[in-house]
Amino acid sequence: MTQAVRDEAGRAVPAFDMLVDLVGDGGVLVLSGAGLSTESGIPDYRGETGRRRRAEPMTYQAFVGSAAARRRYWARSHLGWRHIAHAGWNAGHRAVAGLQSMGLVSGIITQNVDGLHQAAGAEQVVELHGSLHRVVCLSCGERTSREWLEQRLNAANPGWLGAADAINPDGDAVLADDQIGAFEIVDCAGCGGLLKPDVIFFGENVPRPRVAECYELTEQAGLLLVLGSSLTVMSGYRFVRRAADHGVPVVIVNQGPTRGDGDAHLALDAPLGPTLTALLARFGCEPGSLGGVAGLS
Repeated sequence: MTQAVRDEAGRAVPAFDMLVDLVGDGGVLVLSGAGLSTESGIPDYRGETGRRRRAEPMTYQAFVGSAAARRRYWARSHLGWRHIAHAGWNAGHRAVAGLQSMGLVSGIITQNVDGLHQAAGAEQVVELHGSLHRVVCLSCGERTSREWLEQRLNAANPGWLGAADAINPDGDAVLADDQIGAFEIVDCAGCGGLLKPDVIFFGENVPRPRVAECYELTEQAGLLLVLGSSLTVMSGYRFVRRAADHGVPVVIVNQGPTRGDGDAHLALDAPLGPTLTALLARFGCEPGSLGGVAGLS
């Protein structure tokens, strides 16, 4: 990735200085991926932590088509949820919220399902792939909190002692088959329908109105700032392509190469937390003063 670039006069400019200049113009739309949450201890599928594990995510087709698959998912997710629920925002999330409060970030689209942007103080976050903090019934459509589901699962499985070998990016814990077989799942308390986390599984489509909203945000942005995403799947990469098609500059900050590097005005290979904290500081806001920024506490 580019660490130094040339300005319009042909002079070499440090890439970070150009990042500061571009963000300083405002109208920034953030598109965040799993790499932004790895510093909170949540692994990703394709970045540095993802390459160290072999994760087979649940597909929508398997979930709705197999009772055994649903039992496996909920047993693993019930245990892994504790890891997601106790994860805290990191310096990168906090910096994005700070930039938003300063009026430089006009919108946030996240591919993450962990809710950490909001926990750090960000507002009006479009959760492209949904949130693990909610559960939806596939029959009646009712959405309820994950906390309530966890209470019901605990009541249905008194004394169940699952032990995870590892935690996957979507809060899915790796469990032995004998532990899964002893786990009891619960259905919708209202209609008895199948319960699913309110997230987009592999093989499932993002709702069209949500995609349309993200396209509109992209087209209206002054800059698309991609944070911590390899852009491997089209779900996120399409917004980079839409930005390029509408003349919106694209800047990528990620550890490792991305699918969108060829579309980017600037690409930085750098850790997210330190880079975004330094970026915020260049606009006169030090990490220790974020509590004083409007909208943050």
